[in-house]
Amino acid sequence: MRLKLGVIGLALAALVFPFGVRADGSVKVVASFSILADMTKRIGGDAVTVDTLVPVDGDAHTFEPKPSDVIKVKDAQVVVTNGLALEGWINRLISSAGGHFVRVVASEGVKSRTMEEDGKKITDPHAWQDPRNGVIYANNIADGLAKADPAHATTYRANRDAYVAEIKETDSWIEQQLAAVPAKKRKIITSHDAFGYFGAHYGVTFVGVEGISTEGEPSAKDIATLIKQIKQEHIHAVFVENMTDPRIAQSVARDSGAVVGPTVYSDALSPPDGPAATYLTMFRHNVPLFAEAMAAN
Repeated sequence: MRLKLGVIGLALAALVFPFGVRADGSVKVVASFSILADMTKRIGGDAVTVDTLVPVDGDAHTFEPKPSDVIKVKDAQVVVTNGLALEGWINRLISSAGGHFVRVVASEGVKSRTMEEDGKKITDPHAWQDPRNGVIYANNIADGLAKADPAHATTYRANRDAYVAEIKETDSWIEQQLAAVPAKKRKIITSHDAFGYFGAHYGVTFVGVEGISTEGEPSAKDIATLIKQIKQEHIHAVFVENMTDPRIAQSVARDSGAVVGPTVYSDALSPPDGPAATYLTMFRHNVPLFAEAMAAN
């Protein structure tokens, strides 16, 4: 990955703008992407103001920071990142911005998954796709906010407890939604390999057209193998995520005889008026689509 501006240029941009705080006294938080921003807003409530680096419908894998992002990080009191090598650009951005803030790595404590891609073992960063990991994220975010703002620690932890209860309820709901799908039908094709943690938890096999990251493109051989698998296993649908280029997945669907399913959400939320504007509504949107498609396999 590369930055449009070099490290020196970003550092100079940071020096131009003085450190500041919100006029209303709220804690200034920067989240690396929209899912973390939503979690932070739920836990922080009115005591925080959250800016997001990668916007809704944006791709954290290929994101390139702008000078305005340097300013956001420099002025932050808390910076929330995913970790697990999702944001390959984040350390350079933080180094360029300087500033004094509490850094929260939301995935800290998660048991990470590894996958083989191009003959190498790599870490799957999409841990939030398992709601049990969502609980870990919520705990880490609440602890980071409490560290930065001890005066509201009780509020953050109370909000965290209520949110965790919702995450656990969503986990149970997903189990119920998928219960009727036979094990042999639990196969889904998506535009990139973002649902591994979800699949491991709920017993669903996901195959991504583009692998874990969206930066590279699959080879002709990989595409041919995938098309063959779809035909042999009678996989009904190929799903395209909101933050990926749909063309390759659409081609795979066309050549294999599968249908292109409705848009699903993995790495980025929808705009506020969309079907997946929050972490939990993301599951509520995706899961019925997956269940219906698998039933047709």
